[in-house]
Amino acid sequence: MSALAFTLLALALVGPVPAVLARASWTMRAPRAAVLLWQSIALAAALSAFSAGPALALLLFSPGPDGRRTSGVAAQIAALSWPLRLYAALVFMVSMLIVIRLVIAVVRVGIGTRRRRAHHRMVVDLLGDRPHDHGRVRVLNVAEPLAYCLPGMRSRVVLSQGTLAVLTEPELTAILRHEQAHLRARHDLVLEAFTAVHTAFPRFVRSASALSAVRLLIELLADDAAQRTIGARPLARALVACASGPTPAGALAAGGPSTVIRVGRLSGPPNSRLLSAAAYLAAAAVLVIPTIAVAGPWLSELRQLWPYLL
Repeated sequence: MSALAFTLLALALVGPVPAVLARASWTMRAPRAAVLLWQSIALAAALSAFSAGPALALLLFSPGPDGRRTSGVAAQIAALSWPLRLYAALVFMVSMLIVIRLVIAVVRVGIGTRRRRAHHRMVVDLLGDRPHDHGRVRVLNVAEPLAYCLPGMRSRVVLSQGTLAVLTEPELTAILRHEQAHLRARHDLVLEAFTAVHTAFPRFVRSASALSAVRLLIELLADDAAQRTIGARPLARALVACASGPTPAGALAAGGPSTVIRVGRLSGPPNSRLLSAAAYLAAAAVLVIPTIAVAGPWLSELRQLWPYLL
């Protein structure tokens, strides 16, 4: 039952739950708590998928009345019915497949993203001008308004001559604060981790809109940081000016397809502490309650069996 519960929980946390949360509008007023909730869901899904295999393996070491194993693993497998054998093999293979895919996704996303950023940073350093008053800002000789950042140990904020030409001083400050908020909070690591978990599960069970929802929340966090510094009006004008600018692979851009939603939010009601508190509680519940309810019984059994497994 523990293995079945872990399997069903993992499927729910990568499919129906993210699909419902991605359509929720309250997250716009509690972006920080909503990001933590998304992270909790992703972590709980990965842990549930990983735990299904070990929980199922405990069936092969079930103790007798005296607490000792009464037969070997081969005898335990032979004692299972054919439907249970098929189910056990399927759950174990799916669990291990997801774990392997998760490890591969973490490595692939991490290495690939950093390679692209390093190459792009080299190009920007070669072609871009370096303003004297902004050490890590590079300005490209491009007429189109551009504004994005390249996170990492050698981070860069990239602007274009078109951006400098159309933005006023307060608007330029708003854009810089937005990109610096991304770099300071390392929002790129949040996206990398969520992308890895998202791609580890098969397409037919994961929510297609989950990754877009997390990206939007990350931009809202940077918007909030800029708004606290310079105000909503200059930030809104700056976002509109840079809305059509492209986003290079591995970068975090100020504009993009979510600009209309973000600008509308700036003129809406402020963030809600009540919604944030509820989201924080939900994030804790997603991790703690299923873990205790599902993992508790087989952890207790494993503790009893541990002396006989050594």
